[in-house]
Amino acid sequence: MNQTELEALAAQVGALLVANGQKLVTAESCTGGWVAQCLTAIAGSSTWFDRAFVSYSNEAKREMLGVTGETLSTHGAVSEATAIAMARGALYNSHADWALAITGVAGPSGGSPGKPVGTVCFAWAGPENGESCETCHFNGSREVVRALSVAHALNGILRYARSMRV
Repeated sequence: MNQTELEALAAQVGALLVANGQKLVTAESCTGGWVAQCLTAIAGSSTWFDRAFVSYSNEAKREMLGVTGETLSTHGAVSEATAIAMARGALYNSHADWALAITGVAGPSGGSPGKPVGTVCFAWAGPENGESCETCHFNGSREVVRALSVAHALNGILRYARSMRV
């Protein structure tokens, strides 16, 4: 996915949120704010994009998003449990209706046998405590893993928000 394609996805997210009168918050780790960059590239995004948290370190995940030390030590930073906690924390610390969270191993190093490079965990949280999470395994360079993660997160919020229309 290239930047133009990612921004086209972001525009679809914005259109859906505007139609529903809702806002989005992001919590990103391995993508380092790339989702937020795509969202804010869309003119008028201030009406539907509330804020972004780039919580690259475990300390940031704890301090900014309320991810517990127990979650991090039991499940690791790259886990669905951490992704869900990041999404919940982002919602709690914002004025948004929807949250998306990403945490993963973009590479080229940092992987393990249980969580190889390209392992990325996603979470989406929305109204009425609705939540969804997913783990994907992407192949390619660091840039490819990150771009695919941004695309998957944006597609996920589109899919999830459409299915949970309130």
